[in-house]
Amino acid sequence: MNATVEQLAPVEQQATAGWVVAALYQFKEVQDPTDLQQRLLDLVKTINLCGTLIVAGEGINGTVAGDRVAIDSLCQFLLNEGFASMEYKESHSSDKPFRKMKIKLKEEIVTLGVEVKPRDLVGHYLDPKEWNDLIARDDVILVDTRNDYEYKAGTFKGAIDPKTETFREFPEYVKKELEQHKDKKIAMFCTGGIRCEKSTSLLLQEGFTEVYHLKGGILKYLEETPAEESLWEGECFVFDGRTAVTHGVEEGVNIKCHACGWPLTPEESALTSYEHGVSCVYCIDKTTEKQKAGFRMRQSQIAAAKRKRL
Repeated sequence: MNATVEQLAPVEQQATAGWVVAALYQFKEVQDPTDLQQRLLDLVKTINLCGTLIVAGEGINGTVAGDRVAIDSLCQFLLNEGFASMEYKESHSSDKPFRKMKIKLKEEIVTLGVEVKPRDLVGHYLDPKEWNDLIARDDVILVDTRNDYEYKAGTFKGAIDPKTETFREFPEYVKKELEQHKDKKIAMFCTGGIRCEKSTSLLLQEGFTEVYHLKGGILKYLEETPAEESLWEGECFVFDGRTAVTHGVEEGVNIKCHACGWPLTPEESALTSYEHGVSCVYCIDKTTEKQKAGFRMRQSQIAAAKRKRL
C-alpha cells in the first residue's frame, strides 16, 4: 500500500472505474489527537480523497473515498500510527460520494454521550452465519441501534426500531425499554459496527448479561451473505452520495430527500410531494412556503455551480 506523491492523480482525473469507498474505525488510545488531526490534514492535501475522518482520544472513525493509491496511502499512514486492528470495509461508487475532505476533532469518534469502555467491555461478536442463527430464535430481542431514517430504508426481519433521531438518545431508550429485559439475549446491529461497540458496552455496564452484535455491521453482512440466505430486508442507508446499498454492497435504488435527509423509494420519489431539494412525502407539510422558496433558490445555485464546473 506504499505510494509516492508523484504517483497520485488530482481529483479531476479520477479513474473511470469509479471511487473506492472505505469505511473504517478503531478504538485505540490517541495521546495527542490534535497532532494526529494536523498530520492527517497534511496528508490529505497531497492525495485524492474526499469524505470525513473523526479523530478523538478514543480512536479514529470515518468514511472516505478516493482512487486506489489514495486509499492505500491513508491506510499505510494509519498502520504506521498503530491502527493495526481497524474494522475496515470497502465498496465502490460510480460518482464522487462526498463534496470535500474533512478531518474533525471530537470528544468521541461516535457520540453516545455516556462514558463506556468499548476496548475493555464489549458484547459477543457474531459473523453473518452465527448472526442468522441467533436472530432466528424466539428468545432473542433484536435491536436496530441506528436512527429512525436509517431504519426506514431497511433493517433485519423482526428488528425493533428505537425511534431515535441521534445515537445520543440510545441510552434513554435502553433505560425506558430494555431495562426490564436484563435476563434476555439482546442482539444489536448498526451500519459498520462502531455504534454497537458502544451500545453493547453500555448494556454490559448496566448489568445485561447476554449481549451480542454483528461484527462488521450491516455492510460486512451484505458483502458476505448471498441474497438467498439473507435476513436483511430493504436497503442499508449510507452517509454518502449513494444514499443506500444492498447485497454485494451495490448501490441501491433509494434516493435522499435533500430537504429533510430521509431515504425515498422510487415510488415515493414519484409522488407529487417530491421536488428535488425542496420536499418529499415526509417533510412537505413541515416547512413553510417561504422555506420551500429558499430551498428552490439553493437548488438553482447548486445547479448553476455544477454547470460552471462542466
